Amino acid sequence: MLIPVILAGGSGTRLWPLSRKLYPKQLIELTSDKTMLQETLLRLENIPQVQSPIIICNEEHRFMVAEQLRAIGIEDASIILEPVGKNTAPAVATAALKAGEIYENPCLLVLPADHYIGDIKNFTKSVETAYKASNKNLIMTFGIIPDSPETGYGYIKKGKKIDESIYSTDKFVEKPDVKTAKKYLDSGKYLWNSGMFLFRTETILNEFKNHSPEILQHTGKALENSGRDLDFIRLEKQSFELSPEDSIDYAIMEKTDKSAVIPLSCLWNDLGSFEALWQTRQKDENNNVISGDIYTSDVKNSYLHSASRIVAAVGVENYVVIETSDAVLVAPRNKVQDVKKIVEKLKKDKRNEPDIHKKVYRPWGNYETIDISERFQVKRLTVKPGEKLSAQKHHHRAEHWVIVKGTAVVTRGEEEILVKEDESVYIPLGTLHRLYNPGKIPLEIVEVQSGSYLGEDDIVRFDDIYGR
Repeated sequence: MLIPVILAGGSGTRLWPLSRKLYPKQLIELTSDKTMLQETLLRLENIPQVQSPIIICNEEHRFMVAEQLRAIGIEDASIILEPVGKNTAPAVATAALKAGEIYENPCLLVLPADHYIGDIKNFTKSVETAYKASNKNLIMTFGIIPDSPETGYGYIKKGKKIDESIYSTDKFVEKPDVKTAKKYLDSGKYLWNSGMFLFRTETILNEFKNHSPEILQHTGKALENSGRDLDFIRLEKQSFELSPEDSIDYAIMEKTDKSAVIPLSCLWNDLGSFEALWQTRQKDENNNVISGDIYTSDVKNSYLHSASRIVAAVGVENYVVIETSDAVLVAPRNKVQDVKKIVEKLKKDKRNEPDIHKKVYRPWGNYETIDISERFQVKRLTVKPGEKLSAQKHHHRAEHWVIVKGTAVVTRGEEEILVKEDESVYIPLGTLHRLYNPGKIPLEIVEVQSGSYLGEDDIVRFDDIYGR
C-alpha cells in the first residue's frame, strides 16, 4: 500500500499579493479551478495502491485544508498540525511514525502541496516504478530531467544505474550560477531536485536513527503526546519545538547510502514565482497569460491578473501585473524573484498585507472588510449552512448586523432572535452574542462595527465548536 504524505505548510511569499501567510499558494487556485493542494491529491487517483493521505500543515490553515479535502471527496485523511515550522525533515519523520501506527511498514509518497505537474501519465508511471522497487530498501527521490540551465533549483547528480530507470545518487548540489547550470545541463548527468520522495517507513526511520536521531526522538515524543482536536491531530508543542530544524535533504539524503533517483519528465514546476506561473499557464495570441477582467492594447509576453476590478494595460512587454482587492504588484518578469523584498519591507512596517487578504477565511465561512475608518468598520460575512460562530463579546466595539441573504439565529445576552432577510439586530458593547445559520443556503450579513478599537483580538470567546 502507498500512503501519500502531503507537505502543506509553506507560505509562498514570492507569489505575493496572491499568496499570503494565512492563505498561501497551496490553498489557492493558480493553474485550474482546483487549488494546488487539491490538484496534488487528484493526480494520484489512478494509482491503485494509494490509501488515505496524511497531510502536514500548520494550525492557521487547518480548517481551509479540511474544507478543501472534503470538496474533492476526501473524508478520511489524517491531518497533522505542526505547532511550529521546522522544515521538511521533522514533518517527514512525524508522517512516517504516524503511518507506522496505521499499517505495517507501508510505503510513503512524499509530495509538496504546491507543485505543478503537466504530464500526469509520466508522473504516474514513475511513481508505480518506484513503488515496485520500494522493497529494495532504497530512499527514492524523483529527479526532473532539466530542459534549461535553471538557477532556482537544487540539482542531483546521477550515479550508477541500479536498474532500467533507477540510479544511485552521486551527490546533491545547491542552486548553481548560470555558468554551472549550463555545465550541468550539457553533461546530461544532473537532474533538478523536485523534493518528491518514495520509501518504506522502516527504511526512512532507520536512517533517521542513524543520521538524525534528535529529530526522531522529539517528533516521536510530540506524536506520542499528541491530542485529537475535531478532525485534526495536534502535535505536542514542547517536544516538537525541541526538534532540530532541517530539510530532509540535509538530514537524510546527503548522508545515507540508500539514496536513489528516478529521472522524470512530466512538465514539472515548483511555481516559485510569477515567472514560473507564466511558463506553465496557457497563453493568448500575444503570448500573454490573462486572468480576470483584463483589457490590453499592444501587450506582449506578460502575466496579467485581476481579482476585483478592471485592469487595463497599454504598450507593456515582459511584465507582471497582479491586482487584488487591497494590493497591486507591477514588475518586469525578470525581477519577480525580488517580490520577497517588498514583503520584507511590508513586514518591517508592520503592515497586514503580507499575512491576510481583505477576505479572511474562518471554519464557519469568511468575512471581507468593505470599509474602515478610525471608529467604524464595515464587513461582509458569509456563514456556511449549519455553521455557528463562537459565543463571544467585545470590550471596545458594538456591532449592527443586517441580513441580506438567508436566515440567522442570533443569541444576544439571554435572548434568542430569528432574523430574516432585510432585517437587522444590534449587539451592544460588552454583550455576549452568537450567530448561527440554520438554513440550507449561505447566510450573508453586512456587519457594521463601531467603537474605540476594532482589532480582531478584541474577542473574548466563551464557547466555540471549532476549539479555538
